[in-house]
Amino acid sequence: MGYTIQIERVREHFLQAKQDPAEEALFKQLRLNMWLKQQIKWMPMETWEKCAHPVDAEKLKGRICFGGLDLSSTTDITAFVLVFPPIPGDDKYYVLPYFWLPEETLDLRVRRDHVPYDIWQSQGYLLTTEGNVIHYGFIEKFIEELGQDYNIQEIAFDRWGAVQMVQNLEGLGFTVVPFGQGFKDMSPPTKELMKLALEKRIAHGGHPVLSWMMDNIHIRTDQRGILNRIRRNQQRRSMVRWPSLWLWIGASGTKE
Repeated sequence: MGYTIQIERVREHFLQAKQDPAEEALFKQLRLNMWLKQQIKWMPMETWEKCAHPVDAEKLKGRICFGGLDLSSTTDITAFVLVFPPIPGDDKYYVLPYFWLPEETLDLRVRRDHVPYDIWQSQGYLLTTEGNVIHYGFIEKFIEELGQDYNIQEIAFDRWGAVQMVQNLEGLGFTVVPFGQGFKDMSPPTKELMKLALEKRIAHGGHPVLSWMMDNIHIRTDQRGILNRIRRNQQRRSMVRWPSLWLWIGASGTKE
């Protein structure tokens, strides 16, 4: 200690580890030689809750934003999120998330998943489409209407299962770009999102569905503690979409 590894670097890493679970795992394994579980909950919810700054959808009208679309299968949650990057005098990234489930299966899913979808729906945080499967046409129309209020520069989408909707959105005049959900694509924005959260530069308004999803994101490390995979809670894999993808769109589209 102090020769091969400078004590100042160890102290610096320790301070990082106090704020970031991924860095905590690295510190314990590389600096303290402690064997840890490979899968770690990613976002400390106390950090996320400090970003519950108010979001006024009316005041955001006309502003530049970037969208993230994460389609589910026909019965799981589909998500679309708009992120509004900073402007002069305001350094926060404002988030407007939208989530859908099929209306006819809502009660069944509440009982099966033990998740308060019905309460979120009554509060306006979760939307439904008619029938027992997701109505993609309804969501396309919804996004089209959002485009009339907000200056959507790009919509990023997961390549899986989105071909037809992508073509339809392009036909409506939107610029649509693919975004992979593997480690190579997801790792940099995940690290940047953690940085923004620690700086309290995200404003999500305390949206309960988005917060629930954040609480179910895990990272996976190898035996050296190196981050090599970003995963959803395995019990809720089909329910949890990728909030780090959606939120990153604003950051990646900003020219600061």
